[in-house]
Amino acid sequence: MRVILEEGGPRLRRSPPPRPREDPAVLVDIELAALCRSDLKEVAGSRHGPSQFGHELVGIVRESTVPALAEGTRVVLDPNVVVDRGTGFADHMWAAGPADLLRQALQPVPHGPAARRLVFAEPIACAQHCLGAVQRQVGDLRGVHVMVLGAGTAGLLIAALAGRAGARVSVHNRSRARMDEARKAGLLDVPWLLFGEPAAGRADVVVVATSFVLPAGLDEALRLVAPGGLVLLYGGTAPGDRYPGLDCDLDHVRRTGTVAACTWRGHSLRVAGSYGTTPQDFAAAIGDLTDVAAPLRAEALVAGEVDLPGLLGLLRTPDALGPGKIVVHPEPP
Repeated sequence: MRVILEEGGPRLRRSPPPRPREDPAVLVDIELAALCRSDLKEVAGSRHGPSQFGHELVGIVRESTVPALAEGTRVVLDPNVVVDRGTGFADHMWAAGPADLLRQALQPVPHGPAARRLVFAEPIACAQHCLGAVQRQVGDLRGVHVMVLGAGTAGLLIAALAGRAGARVSVHNRSRARMDEARKAGLLDVPWLLFGEPAAGRADVVVVATSFVLPAGLDEALRLVAPGGLVLLYGGTAPGDRYPGLDCDLDHVRRTGTVAACTWRGHSLRVAGSYGTTPQDFAAAIGDLTDVAAPLRAEALVAGEVDLPGLLGLLRTPDALGPGKIVVHPEPP
């Protein structure tokens, strides 16, 4: 059984996933998947770029013609490595392509940690990539004042990683109700502010981690960043996105991970972007989740659990979703 995205929208299919014609190929039994905001954007038709539908997952290799991915290997998925794969919203998923790419796409993970924690490997890898973009601009994060805009899963993970790196962190959000729900997870012990509230000084770095980089978020980022500081674009953008008065192609900067030197109201600042992941980001994410001394307990962000028919209902009524991560079981939980 699987939930797939077709031209007419998401559909539940009770047939097994078809095996790809080409070899090498790997069949993965899905332990657990998770719903990402980018999945919702794909359903709504508002996400640009190649499809990554159903990409946050943990599974066990059942069949394989790739020696480096033996039967019984536990894996997570790096969706930025392009292979021919099915959806992770399924009981089984086939993936096929060159052996080296399959090994990069299906990252081995230990058997010990709970799937509810390991399913966060991909979003944490994205957050690691974002912090890497920040560090390339400001260096060591110890003592650096970082403000994260957006109290969704991405914003909270970026804030948590920045805090682990020694930064002084605060989280800002537009909605008090959503912010209060995010605080209940207990993942962070940092100042929480609503957009527009006075902050304790301006920030060296402002990360725009809202679902989309919209004018309201950029208004807040430009209000909060110190002269000479860095605004890092993490949320979604569309081709041609610009902001009046800021000489910067927002989508180009985000997707290419480049840096634009800009002027805003007489002050210089830098605008940088973060998009995708690298194998090093995944290695760091898996290390964060499996650190024996101080693991990142990302499972605190799980807000609900559904099976595949329940997921179909959520995809058709996304406005009912609140903050936090929804995990998806291939069988009823």
